[in-house]
Amino acid sequence: MKILFLGPDKEPQKRLIAFLFNDGNSVVRHEDKLDYKNIAESKYDYLISFGYRYIIRKDVLNYFKEKAINLHISFLPWNKGADPNLWSILENTPKGVTIHQIDEGLDTGKIVCQKEIFFDGNETFKSAYGVLNNTIVELFKENWTQIKDNKLKLKSKKGKGSYHKSSDKNDYMNLLTDGWDTKIKDLEGKAIFA
Repeated sequence: MKILFLGPDKEPQKRLIAFLFNDGNSVVRHEDKLDYKNIAESKYDYLISFGYRYIIRKDVLNYFKEKAINLHISFLPWNKGADPNLWSILENTPKGVTIHQIDEGLDTGKIVCQKEIFFDGNETFKSAYGVLNNTIVELFKENWTQIKDNKLKLKSKKGKGSYHKSSDKNDYMNLLTDGWDTKIKDLEGKAIFA
């Protein structure tokens, strides 16, 4: 299978790409904006997005149909968009990871699989981020055969959940007194809304 992998050239994406190669796939990693013409000419079979920073256009989604998934480190429908780890702590919402189909909305596609995670209050934002990334890689590995063969029962998201833009965190960064090494218990449920 020829896979277009969207995301940065760093861990844990490298681990996922190595897994896909070892599974016998051809993988092309891309982190810039997509060009539909290049995609159509390259004849990709599947699209996997993990940490990709751009919205995927409708023409690209139409090319892949239902063979485009995103790995998101939140328990959707909670914390769609940017900085899901931060918001799950500040707003005390469910924490976890979700693999979902990509549609025209932002983190709104049907759920392929997900796993809820419960953190010890002594975890830091940085260590929790590591746990989330390791968990989603393992969830993907455990389910890849069923994902690529379209054998998992898709679920619609229940409830409205929440959404945040990257700029939303600016008013809260001062609360991270030790940066990303701040303990979760020090900030759980501290989001203040006007």
